Amino acid sequence: MAVTIRDVAKEAKVAPSTVSRVIGGSPKISDETKERVMEAIKKLNYQPNAIARSLANNSTHTLGLILPSEEEDLFKNPFFIQIMTGISVYAQKKGYYIMYAFSKNENEELKFIKNYTGSKLVDGVILLTSRTKDRCIEYLHEINYPFVIVGRPENTENVLWVDNDNFQAMYKVVSYLITKGHRKIAYIGGPEELNMSKDRLDGYKRALQIHGACIKENLVIQKKDFTEECGYEAMKEILKHNTPSAVVTTDDLLAFGANKVLREMKLKDISLVGFNNTPLAEYQYPSLSSVDINANKLGYYAAKILIKKLENKELISNHYIVETNLVERESTDKVLSI
Repeated sequence: MAVTIRDVAKEAKVAPSTVSRVIGGSPKISDETKERVMEAIKKLNYQPNAIARSLANNSTHTLGLILPSEEEDLFKNPFFIQIMTGISVYAQKKGYYIMYAFSKNENEELKFIKNYTGSKLVDGVILLTSRTKDRCIEYLHEINYPFVIVGRPENTENVLWVDNDNFQAMYKVVSYLITKGHRKIAYIGGPEELNMSKDRLDGYKRALQIHGACIKENLVIQKKDFTEECGYEAMKEILKHNTPSAVVTTDDLLAFGANKVLREMKLKDISLVGFNNTPLAEYQYPSLSSVDINANKLGYYAAKILIKKLENKELISNHYIVETNLVERESTDKVLSI
């Protein structure tokens, strides 16, 4: 037979309402009483009813996570798994649940957000994209609903966000290739409306400018998605006009597609760099050099900063910048003479 709140109250020698207040985190209960109640809960292995608790506290202890992809993409791109792992680790540590939704585009994403917030299914929302003139961010701002973005928003004022320094990350990669003798460096990116895409492209161009290398527009291709197919198409398109000595991409899946073309055409002297350092990168042939963006940390800190806000804890800053590092493998072994 399941343990009830009355059983806990009897064990702790308090009223059932006092047990409810302790579970709800009421500041009006003395530390001595809280300790007694918590000992009783632990002893009896009492599991509070989540629905009843949410009604009493006006809180669901649930975070809404919007994944900008279809369900099957979750398993194609390990980036989402890594982000979700980081979010889940911190949320579980603080006693929060995660409610997931998959959206194919911005319209679907906004629809899910309105459903989450209108029905009060979640206490806060986690967004995994930041676009130009992002309607989801605008809506959450408008209704003053707690949210955090994994990605740099256009306007960072009064917004919680977590990201890498994408400009610097790409700048360092291109500079690294230039020091190895590369001058003809191609770029394969994802959706250009994403702020992350803009920052990485800016980093690529700035590195070339600083080092006195030419920026050739036909070496820059931006696709509508981060998929292996898009990377394959982009690499084919680049090779129609030029044969670069190196290629940088903004996602490992794009690099996988580019690598497939290089293997098919037996082009062994072109260096290749991915982004995200997904688990499959080291199993490519040749093994893929990739920028580790520490996706787990991005998710972890996104959950942390949002839950701190929900619990009215002091926030030292409205954002976290997570470090990146280039993991060098066989795909960048080629050294050219300068």
